[in-house]
Amino acid sequence: MFYNVENLYDIKDNPKTNDDDLTPAGNLHWTSYRYWKKLNDISKVITSVGNGIAPALVGLCEVENDSVLHDLTQKANLKKEKYEYIITKSKDLRGSNVALLYQRDQIRILKKNTYTPVLDEKDRTTRDILHITGKVISGDTLDIFVCHFPSRTEGIKKTRPFRVNCAQLLKQKSDSLFRIRKKANIIIMGDFNDYPNDISMIETLRAQSIESTASSKELYNMFLHKIDDKSQGTYKYRGKWNYLDQFVVSGNLLNVDTKVRIKDRTATIYSADFLLENDVKYGNKKPFRTYVGYKYLGGTSDHLPIHMDLLINE
Repeated sequence: MFYNVENLYDIKDNPKTNDDDLTPAGNLHWTSYRYWKKLNDISKVITSVGNGIAPALVGLCEVENDSVLHDLTQKANLKKEKYEYIITKSKDLRGSNVALLYQRDQIRILKKNTYTPVLDEKDRTTRDILHITGKVISGDTLDIFVCHFPSRTEGIKKTRPFRVNCAQLLKQKSDSLFRIRKKANIIIMGDFNDYPNDISMIETLRAQSIESTASSKELYNMFLHKIDDKSQGTYKYRGKWNYLDQFVVSGNLLNVDTKVRIKDRTATIYSADFLLENDVKYGNKKPFRTYVGYKYLGGTSDHLPIHMDLLINE
């Protein structure tokens, strides 16, 4: 599962980051009540995705720090799922990070790395890329990347090179795995702030459609073949759904004769009713977000989560 949780921050001011709004005295009036409500709402989403069976792996973005994840996994309603976690310590100006929750009985972590993208513009920072290597119950190795590429806030054209920079780094790291592993099992998950057919994804990362014949040395985007379907997506902007949140996988996970593979070669958007509200302006539904501007709505996130089933034959 992957989920952009829309500013999962604690209520304390970090003097080293621009998080002043997300404090009780800040513009968002981020109180202890609102914080714990959001933690329990996120817990509900995670446990609901698998119809009561929590995912073994959960990638998250827009998380502030490890104390937030401690509260989420040890004190909120997610406690019974026995998650452990790994989080980056990025130099993002807002203090935003990516993280992975995992269940130790499902995967044994062998190695963890973080990669810092170097952007074209001096002094500009973004979130690190998290890379986790683990061994699943079949003995096979799984490489997981969790990403949150730079946003489009300053305009698509101006910010595109920053996302391309991140995709170049990700491509470099995935290519190195293809060289050193006979059959690489790679899952890249994240909010890419680009669509599956944008330059960063299809040209730089070279993530092809799963409708292609799967090669074990290539990457495939689980949502590229769905981009013409405008009735769904993970994020809605001005009445239009699109796929900012995506899974990109190595071809080995798409082949039916491998010990580790994606069930039915399918990834899904989780769009339960409690994650949506009426879109009064544009019609139909939209994600029920926590804030719009400085106004507190009380929803869970402005994004919808994505998930897929991984079949493992021992």
